[in-house]
Amino acid sequence: MRIGFLTIDWIDFLDILLVAYMLYQIYKLIQGSIANKIFFGYILIYGVYLVSKALGMEFLSSILGQFMNMGVLALLIIFQQEIRRFLMMLGRSTSFRENPLLKRFYTPKVSKENFSTLQSILDAVKVMATNYTGALIVIEKEDDLKKFIESGDVLDAEVSKRLLLTIFHKNSPLHDGAVIIKGGRLAAARCMLPVSESGTISPALGFRHRAAFGMSEQTDAAIIVVSEEKAEVSFVNHGGIFRNMSIQDLEIKLKDYILKE
Repeated sequence: MRIGFLTIDWIDFLDILLVAYMLYQIYKLIQGSIANKIFFGYILIYGVYLVSKALGMEFLSSILGQFMNMGVLALLIIFQQEIRRFLMMLGRSTSFRENPLLKRFYTPKVSKENFSTLQSILDAVKVMATNYTGALIVIEKEDDLKKFIESGDVLDAEVSKRLLLTIFHKNSPLHDGAVIIKGGRLAAARCMLPVSESGTISPALGFRHRAAFGMSEQTDAAIIVVSEEKAEVSFVNHGGIFRNMSIQDLEIKLKDYILKE
């Protein structure tokens, strides 16, 4: 196929589509963050570099060329969080458990241990929301949360309503940070979670919600947040949030999460 003086075949179309898709995914990852402006600034400089090179402006193109060479390393440093999230997204898309096409050939197994803890979690969340008690509960799925567990106080205890209420009581030394549930057991309390730097998060959401978003951006864990100020229950997973949930809605989300495990 010829367009003017250009000859284009199906490989060129495929090349353009793949680049467009990659740029779209990168834009989704950095949308709303300060990295967004840096990325478009870099694209603008790269465009000027290509134009100056095509016009034979050797001095300008050589200066911009040196900048582009150093800029690649700078971008790797600046966008390390976004690059990690992008690679994780690609990895999840090839997983039988995450890919909508591949998982048709995979029969999920229900974890009885995790399912048995569901009622204890729901009962504790209901009481904490009623009493305006802040809480952050992380439930492990496929991704290993060992490094986050080790950041807190390891308990390895049976999950119960009473234990969760005791941990998140405002006078408890363990109430700060998150509780992580692994394999149907309460693995650790007072765990430190990564805080999201995304600019798309509502300013009305506090530190617990940002920590929940950060955890969901880096892992496939499900996170329950109970707001201390509004007594609002939220469910966060894969970078998405469901706010102001009833206990019945939360139960549906948790069952769906466990059954897809």
